[in-house]
Amino acid sequence: MNKENIFKNIPAALPAELFETILANGSIRLERIISKAHATPEGQWYDQEKNEWVLLLRGSAGIRLEGSDQVTVLEAGDYLLFPAHVKHRVEWTQKDVETIWLALHY
Repeated sequence: MNKENIFKNIPAALPAELFETILANGSIRLERIISKAHATPEGQWYDQEKNEWVLLLRGSAGIRLEGSDQVTVLEAGDYLLFPAHVKHRVEWTQKDVETIWLALHY
């Protein structure tokens, strides 16, 4: 058993979003995602084979679903469920602090 802390070991520089698997067991994967002023590249969408539940732990972000002009703003404590194949993108993440997510893929 190893004790870890979700808010520790964050790199000083984040040229790209950081995706770290915390645990995986066949049909599920839990990952920590760290963003800082990152967004999904223009014209690209996440279209995933599995459901994804995300919890924003720190920072803030804007999420958009394909076909919608509305951006949903997430603050610390907010969570969303993206059913498999619901195309979505990150429009922005906070610039002055790391945005830390937990993402459960199942």
